[in-house]
Amino acid sequence: MATRDLNEPPVWHVTDDEHDGGNGPTILGFWIYLMSDALIFASLFAMFGVVSTAYAGGPGPRQIFDLPLVALNTAFLLASSITFGQAIPHIESKRVGPTRVWLAITGLLGAAFIGVELSEFAHLIAEGAGPQRSAFLSAFFTLVGTHGAHVTVGLIWIATMFVQVGQKGLVPATQRRLMCLSMFWHFLDIIWIGVFTFVYLFGVVR
Repeated sequence: MATRDLNEPPVWHVTDDEHDGGNGPTILGFWIYLMSDALIFASLFAMFGVVSTAYAGGPGPRQIFDLPLVALNTAFLLASSITFGQAIPHIESKRVGPTRVWLAITGLLGAAFIGVELSEFAHLIAEGAGPQRSAFLSAFFTLVGTHGAHVTVGLIWIATMFVQVGQKGLVPATQRRLMCLSMFWHFLDIIWIGVFTFVYLFGVVR
């Protein structure tokens, strides 16, 4: 039997958990990404604020916004944030089944949100209130559309993680990706609250 010389330094074996333990750098990097994304949305909000009354003789917020429908859509997104929160304890405890259930519910609510938003856009365009009609509408479609594009990316990410969790389980790398996804999804929720308040509510009551 081969023996190790006692004078040799010990050999430390790196486990898979240690390979996947770069949570700190990963989470920090993702926070930096979210801050850069926040700057993009801040610019879009500023642009909308500048041209929010530039109707060019076209319809204004009171004529085109269906506030009850937008409130319902807001409820879909807020509920999806809550359901994702319900998945977190199961992710941390490595319970695959409940994690996938809550991911699926979150994805369905997010898909409902996108469906309502696309319906709103289609209705506005059909009524002649498309993005080319005025600066106000251009800014509206750009801001709300950019948020919707982010939600769509989030839905693709949720679907990808749903498959990965089923195939690989909740290994450290999968848990880390899910935590980044959770941060991204809650970030979009916060941005939408700003959109709902600044674009829709202020536009109607102004």
